[in-house]
Amino acid sequence: MFKWAQAALANVAGTKEPIYGPEAIKSVAEEAKTTPYTVATRDDLKWAAMESTCVETQCFYFMTDSGKLAFAQVIYSNVAGIRTTCQFNSKVFTLDGSKPHLWCSTPLNNPEFSEDKTSFYATDCAVELSADGNSYTIKSLNDERSIVNVTVKRTAPGFKVGTSGTTLFGTDPANPWGSMRHIFWPRCVAEGTIATPDGPVDCKGRAMFVHALQGMKPHHAAAKWNFCDFQGPNYSAVLMQYTTPPSYGSTVVNVGGIVKDNEIIFAGAEGAVTHVAIKGDTENDWPAPSAVKYEWKGTTKDGKKADAVLEGELEDNLDRIDVMAEVPGFVKQIVAGAVGTKPYIYQYAPQKKKLTLKLKIGEEEISEEGYLFAEATFISA
Repeated sequence: MFKWAQAALANVAGTKEPIYGPEAIKSVAEEAKTTPYTVATRDDLKWAAMESTCVETQCFYFMTDSGKLAFAQVIYSNVAGIRTTCQFNSKVFTLDGSKPHLWCSTPLNNPEFSEDKTSFYATDCAVELSADGNSYTIKSLNDERSIVNVTVKRTAPGFKVGTSGTTLFGTDPANPWGSMRHIFWPRCVAEGTIATPDGPVDCKGRAMFVHALQGMKPHHAAAKWNFCDFQGPNYSAVLMQYTTPPSYGSTVVNVGGIVKDNEIIFAGAEGAVTHVAIKGDTENDWPAPSAVKYEWKGTTKDGKKADAVLEGELEDNLDRIDVMAEVPGFVKQIVAGAVGTKPYIYQYAPQKKKLTLKLKIGEEEISEEGYLFAEATFISA
């Protein structure tokens, strides 16, 4: 098939794209060479609400003082500019394996945004950014099994990698046909509750927030993902890594950083994820990890070289998600017709032993134990 025809079919039907090569992607790492990161502003937190194919999310992760793990998420999705849908997801994990996790996923009606597009509203749902731009309030009454009323306040600056936080896809960088963008609040505090059939979950504790935009079909942008959210008494670390499909040269993009209260230690695109040991999955061919190593490198604002390592056993995966079985119908529409696409998410939160973040700033070495929530996602070969 001619490449132009294959590309046109892929854009409409979601089928495999032609091989464009690594020159068809402009990684945010290029910006990060001169500007490793930029402090996130209120404008950075605006919803893009694209009118073309996209998946845009705001996700809040909670590690509570009482030892609970949960998240809440709004997903905005547009399928080929034809249909827009929104979903509210929440999950309360059962860390001891004594019962199933509480997973709730509800379509939202009458979605709309505030005039400045920093807040999201739908029937019985609101995710509002405060006037000072320092906190979010998340409220949802859409599912009586998970009634969410939580406030998340950042205690360290947020950031985007480079100047835009965005990787561009396309053979003409001036007119890209796709994009990937992340804005992070790595270190936050949360207050409030998620009311469940087993009683209220007190969300008081640490939190992390990420606003992500995949401005194209998700399986065209990435073939696999790794995600790390580490929260310690003094330091937080976040790392998001994705690898493009072969159509874009299997390019690896890392975005992340290390922060503590009131300060970004360093952030940028110099990171790495290594699956140190593989457990695999007996039900499919995905090489699910059992041990992992996350690495960050950068420079502090006063010019000191800095790096960090977080390495250890993941223990058994906390959950294994067959995305096509669990996600709302609109996501199925986006990946319709994709050959070889069988997305699975493996979620981890080691409980038997805390992991240690090893941080080096100039000649100073710091070690801190904390809690990890991690994901390894496989979409296509």
